[in-house]
Amino acid sequence: MNNSSPLAFVVLCTCSSLEEARRIARSLIEGRLAACVNIIPGVESIYRWNGAVETANESLLLIKTSPERLPALQARILELHSYDVPEVIALSVGDGSEPYLAWLHAQV
Repeated sequence: MNNSSPLAFVVLCTCSSLEEARRIARSLIEGRLAACVNIIPGVESIYRWNGAVETANESLLLIKTSPERLPALQARILELHSYDVPEVIALSVGDGSEPYLAWLHAQV
């Protein structure tokens, strides 16, 4: 296991619709900002916004990228997203399948 720095990131991002999720995912892949994006439709989110508890049906993106591409990926999501404050949470990957990680890095 590599303890010094992340080998990759999994970025979580919720979208208002499946169409928005697909548009953002395609842009990230076409721009080589992500190696793979999984879209999970039908996520129910409960959150606090402007002092009220809200509920929304969303689609969740699971985005795989390299540490080097993360800043540009975050900027692209902020540029394309319909929310005022989109969820962009990067989870560090400290270990994983070496062939998969090599493939990931070759795609971005």
